[in-house]
Formats: sequence, structure tokens, C-alpha cells
Amino acid sequence: MSETLIVTCPHCHRKNRVPVEKLANDGKCGACKENLFSAQPIELNSNNFDAHATADLPVVVDFWAPWCGPCRQFAPIFSQMAKELEPRVHLAKIDTEAQPELAGRFGIRSIPTLIIFKQGKEIARMSGALPATQFKQWVLQSI
Repeated sequence: MSETLIVTCPHCHRKNRVPVEKLANDGKCGACKENLFSAQPIELNSNNFDAHATADLPVVVDFWAPWCGPCRQFAPIFSQMAKELEPRVHLAKIDTEAQPELAGRFGIRSIPTLIIFKQGKEIARMSGALPATQFKQWVLQSI
């Protein structure tokens, strides 16, 4: 019997059980039939955050704000990394201005702050924008 992971759909936010060996094969959501990996960050809010953070597949969350210069500079790097790091992780963004309750829940004091969640637990945290190679290295070492 093959090992499976719970992966949350980036479109309808429903959880899917996926065999590990099929993660890279353009898996489709059982509910909405969209691809489980979109090669772009997922926009999270208080309604869909827990569905992604509690999945088996790690999710790297960028807590950011539109007025933050370093956040805007880091955004293209973060988006590019979604293409490179999927299907090992999902990448997601939370606008702290639009979602202050999530920022407060995780004690976000500076932005950008990057947190990796897996099965409902915070497994790594980093504050500040990183160059692409350092960001990728941090994610791969943390998961």
C-alpha cells in the first residue's frame, strides 16, 4: 500500500488524499477537478487558512502588507519559488492589512515574515526578505 498525503486544493480549499508518488503528476481535486498545484502562491484568509495549515503538505506563508517596500521586492521571488518548490510544498500569502486577526494569531511583529506550517503546527519562521537561493535553501532545510 502506498503512502498518501492530505493536500488542500488551492481553488476550492477542500482536502484531498493523494499518493506520494502521484504528487508531481498534475493531480486534480476530487471536488472541483482543478489542479492541486498551480505554480503560484495561494491567497489565504481567515476562512481558508486552517484548511491549508492543517494539511500534510507543508505550506510556506508570506505575511506581508501592500505598503511594505521589502514585501513588494520579495513578491516576485516568492512567486517564482512556487514554480520551483511545488509539489514539495504549497506557497501562500496573507495580507496582514486585510487579515489582522491572522497576523495577531501568529504574533506577526515585522513584515515580511515567513512561516512554514505542517499538520497544524508551525515548523519554521523567518523574518525579512531573502534572496531566491537563500529562501529556497531555508524552505528545503525546514521541511
